[in-house]
Amino acid sequence: MKKINKPDSEWKELLSSGAYNITRKKGTEAPFSGDLYLNKAKGSYHCICCDNILFKSDEKFDSGTGWPSFYDVASNISVHTTTDRSLGMSRVEVICMNCDAHLGHVFEDGPKPTGKRYCINSASLKFNNEK
Repeated sequence: MKKINKPDSEWKELLSSGAYNITRKKGTEAPFSGDLYLNKAKGSYHCICCDNILFKSDEKFDSGTGWPSFYDVASNISVHTTTDRSLGMSRVEVICMNCDAHLGHVFEDGPKPTGKRYCINSASLKFNNEK
């Protein structure tokens, strides 16, 4: 997969202000506010910036945290992680493998089989219904 690298000005033109703030400036949306938080439809979740498939609906679960949560990624080329030391704490940031968009964070308190909770901002995702 070829890495997508665009200047900040181009991302700003392509994305809504909310999606830009989250994906390019590492923002977050308020809990329980995202369009995809309660989505229960079958399909796949893609990066809003580059359409890379990130998660599948079969791995989505209700964590009660207010953000879409997944216990696994769609594939080994969906995301990568890095340490985030902002806000005076250490967390693991989830980033799109294809375009380096900030998606959210992953925690080690999820359900089996992975034990992971990928806590992802709705504004960083677009949903494709299963056909």
